[in-house]
Amino acid sequence: MIVTYHIVLFIIGLAALFFGGEWLVKGASRIARNLRINPIVIGLTVVAFGTSAPEFIVCLIAALEGSSDIVLGNIIGSNISNIGLILGISALISPLIIHMKLIRFEVPVMIILGLLLYVLAMSLEIGRIGGVVLFVSLLAFTCYSYFSAFREPPEVEEEYKEALPGNNGTPKQLGLIVLGIVALVIGANLVVDSAIVLAKMAGVSELIISITAVAIGTSLPELSTSIVAALKKEHDIIIGNIIGSNIFNLGILGLVSVIRPISVNEGILRFELPAMIVFSLIILPVMRTGHRISRVEGSFLLVLYAVFIAMIFIKL
Repeated sequence: MIVTYHIVLFIIGLAALFFGGEWLVKGASRIARNLRINPIVIGLTVVAFGTSAPEFIVCLIAALEGSSDIVLGNIIGSNISNIGLILGISALISPLIIHMKLIRFEVPVMIILGLLLYVLAMSLEIGRIGGVVLFVSLLAFTCYSYFSAFREPPEVEEEYKEALPGNNGTPKQLGLIVLGIVALVIGANLVVDSAIVLAKMAGVSELIISITAVAIGTSLPELSTSIVAALKKEHDIIIGNIIGSNIFNLGILGLVSVIRPISVNEGILRFELPAMIVFSLIILPVMRTGHRISRVEGSFLLVLYAVFIAMIFIKL
């Protein structure tokens, strides 16, 4: 009975995170459109942050409660699921043809930040100085994305314009943003607290439940955005959303570390972090094969993700 109760709370928390992220993205995107900001800029900054908001709130609350494994597991698991699960599903729905020039820069940045995280984690703590480095890197990336967005091909801008929600009154959108933030905070508290209890009851570590169930749950906004974009064949939005979200996640980890240093489980250095870097490296061939991800490649990503999850539990 107690287990069922906490599973229900966990599911309610995930639902609150999903809708909170959706409301935050819609409200902020519409305000940005009212301000006549470039659609690509909105997609690469406002939307990318909004879809990473569940990870940020969950990590912040977990860090304040001293659950470092949930913090790292959520970020590592989310970045891996974004590539293996979400990009794989998107490619199966519609083979991805990418026009964005920015991925030539974004993918190496994602890989470099992943390697930087590994180096910082080797001290078994991600302290405030390391956190500042990660967060400043995110700010620099955001600035670069802002100015580079204006050099993208017209078809990319058209994709983002069509995908963004229509204009509405600013006061209404401010209310939507506030509602989204409230839902995110409530959802994150439910997810973190129930995840800790369920991990103890199941006899597994907080890291495992965070890198699987929590990570997939906080990636639901990215999954929703990518599936809709795949059905509409808005392929640039998918890759921009996934790569941008992964970079934001690493920058968010930096911000959380500034607020409260994160202790690192030594086992993460041997498997989970290297796995995240490997998944990031897999995107590199996309830049060398005509900017295309076929259904076969999408299937490969899904199989690789399933192998990763299986190995997580085999380690028990």
